Amino acid sequence: IVVVAVPDQLHYRVIMEALRADQHVLTVKPLVLSVREAEQIEREARERGLLVGIEYHKRFDDRALLARRRYREGLFGEFRLGTAWLLEKWYYRHSNFQNWCTVENSDAFSYVGCHYVDLVHFITGLLPVAVSVYGIRDRYPNGNEGFLWTDARVIWSNGACLNVQNALGFPDEGPGTNTQGLTLYCAGADTGAWLAHDDQYRGLRYCYTRRPSGPGATIYAEPSPDYFQYVDLGGPGLVPVGYGYRSVEDILRSIIRLEQQTEGLSEQGALRKRRELLGQMDEAGIMATPANSRFNELVLEAGRLSLLSGGRQVSIGYAPPEVRFTSG
Repeated sequence: IVVVAVPDQLHYRVIMEALRADQHVLTVKPLVLSVREAEQIEREARERGLLVGIEYHKRFDDRALLARRRYREGLFGEFRLGTAWLLEKWYYRHSNFQNWCTVENSDAFSYVGCHYVDLVHFITGLLPVAVSVYGIRDRYPNGNEGFLWTDARVIWSNGACLNVQNALGFPDEGPGTNTQGLTLYCAGADTGAWLAHDDQYRGLRYCYTRRPSGPGATIYAEPSPDYFQYVDLGGPGLVPVGYGYRSVEDILRSIIRLEQQTEGLSEQGALRKRRELLGQMDEAGIMATPANSRFNELVLEAGRLSLLSGGRQVSIGYAPPEVRFTSG
């Protein structure tokens, strides 16, 4: 198993090298920044019977799984208008981000906005069909320039509109590790519906006697118990819990399943079985794979094109997969 946790623009080369060495891959999001690269990864993995799992951990948040089930049961009606936000703390500007998340490589929408585009699809099953992104250039401490503030508009296959705001700009003294959330307004036959998730504030308010260690730590804090924590369950050491852990665990368990269920088969028999199991995982749609989340790369490619053209709307096509400036 190869774990890929490198800057966005390096994912493609690292993942392809891993696949050519017959290794399963667990990668942080986004998979890559263009649909062409995503398709090449999908083909290479399918040919070799290898799993590429993309760690879109918000899919494994209980609230997302609950919203998905209830939306698809028809309880919310149809998504019409929404807003999402994820702003990381200011200290990110002093980290390695200033060396790679620069104007020529990536931006705030590509890095964190993709979480909520993926999540809206995960909940509703809708596909994005157009994107426009306006970016504000700002300087890192080392002088490099980046799109550190972005405002995106994503149009969906049913005509719905999602606004997504992202930045490396939440105050270090603000409570919590960042600020993030999602609101969807929906319509039924003769009434409205509403889904609102505050994805940072999870009901905890702590005020310490001293400031904890670590960048962005505050005396007044609103820690999330749901994302990733280590807790004492009475055994040796501490136990990881939370949806940030479950997403990684699910990919690893899926890889183990692939290997266990093909053990003892001939080379060709094992390959056929792995392809069958991979197809089932793609179809289930819980774990993100290149096959079931290709729309994310289309959105990112369209978003970069829009961002670099001052916010022009870019349309997304699926047959064949393509992005192009919206005419008119």
